[in-house]
Amino acid sequence: MAVETEPSAHRTGSKSPTEHGSSPPGNEALLEADDNLAEDGDSTFGSEPASSTTSITSSILEYRTVHGRRYHSDRGDAAYWAPNDEQQNESMDINHHQLTLVLGGKLQLSPLKQDIQRALDIGTGTGIWAIDFADEFPNAEVTGTDISVIQPQWVPPNLKFEIEDCTQTWTFDENSIDYVHMRYLIGSIRDWPALMKEAFRVCKPGGYVESYEGSPDMESDDDTVPKDSAMADWGPIFKEAGVKIGRPFTILHEDLARKAMEEAGFVDIESRDFKAPVGAWPKDKTMREIGQFAQVALEQDIEGYVLGVAGLARGWSKDEVAVYCAKLRQEIRSKKQHAYYRIRVVYGRKPEDVA
Repeated sequence: MAVETEPSAHRTGSKSPTEHGSSPPGNEALLEADDNLAEDGDSTFGSEPASSTTSITSSILEYRTVHGRRYHSDRGDAAYWAPNDEQQNESMDINHHQLTLVLGGKLQLSPLKQDIQRALDIGTGTGIWAIDFADEFPNAEVTGTDISVIQPQWVPPNLKFEIEDCTQTWTFDENSIDYVHMRYLIGSIRDWPALMKEAFRVCKPGGYVESYEGSPDMESDDDTVPKDSAMADWGPIFKEAGVKIGRPFTILHEDLARKAMEEAGFVDIESRDFKAPVGAWPKDKTMREIGQFAQVALEQDIEGYVLGVAGLARGWSKDEVAVYCAKLRQEIRSKKQHAYYRIRVVYGRKPEDVA
C-alpha cells in the first residue's frame, strides 16, 4: 500500500456511507528495496483545445517557444515553469495515474457527499482529474480552470473548462462551490494566503478545499541517494529557482497550504504525507507500481521539468541540462538509489455558520 507518513493530529470523525473521501490505508514503515531486482535499464511500461467561457485578452494564448519547447504566455502575472506541449502533457497524465495509486484509487480525501452540486479544479492542466471526477459525480457541475488551453474537447457533459489565472480574483460567485480542488501549483503561486482566501470566498458554507503538492527533494530511508548525485541535486535546483522567481517550491517544507487554509478561515483541517518512490526498486508490489509510473512520468519529459528551472537557478545551457538529465536518467534506471519524494494532501472545511 502507499506509505503514509506523519499523519496529522487533526482528524475528523467517522464518515457516513454517503460520503466519498475516506482516507486510504497507510503506515509509517520505512520503504524496503527489493534485493532481487535485476539492474536492467528499461522501464517495465510502454505505455483541439476547449474554448473558454471567460472574457480574457488574447495575450494569454500567445505561447512562447524556448529551446524548442512550448510554454504559456509570459504576459501578466500568470506563471508556470514547465512546458505546456504534448510531451509534458503526457507526463502530467501519467503523474495523475501515479497519484491515484498513491491514494488507493481515490480522486480526493475530503469527505464529499454524493449529491454535491458544483466542483472547481484549479490549475486543471490537461483536465484528466476533472474528467475522472465528473464521471464519478455525474450530477455535479464541474469546472476546470487553467492559464493554458490544453484540455480535450470530448469530455463528460457535466464538465467545462475555462481560462483563468488563479492568482487573480476568481470569476466565481461567493458561496457557490461545494468542493475546490487544486494540485501541483508548486512554483507558480506567490501568495498562498491570497489563493486560499479566494477558495474560502467561493466555497459554500460546509464546502471543502483540498490541496495536493509534492516536495522536490528526493530522499531515501537507507542512505542510497549520495550527496553528489543528480537525484540529490534535483530538489536544490527547484528551490533555488523558486527563490529567483518569488514563487516557492517549498510548499511542504514551510507547510504553506495548511497555514494558508488556517489563515483563510477553514476548519477541521487535515494533512497527510505520502511517500512516492521513484523507480521500480521497492519490495512492496503496490509501491513498486507507483515507482514505475513515477519513473515513466519523469523519463517521458525529464528535460521539460529541468530546462526552465535550471536556467533560472544555475544559468545552465541546453547542453548542460542534457548532461544532468542523462545522469539522472541513469540513476533512476539503476535501481541502486532507493529514492522517493513526499506528497502532501491538505484539506479543510468552510464553517457552516459563515455567510
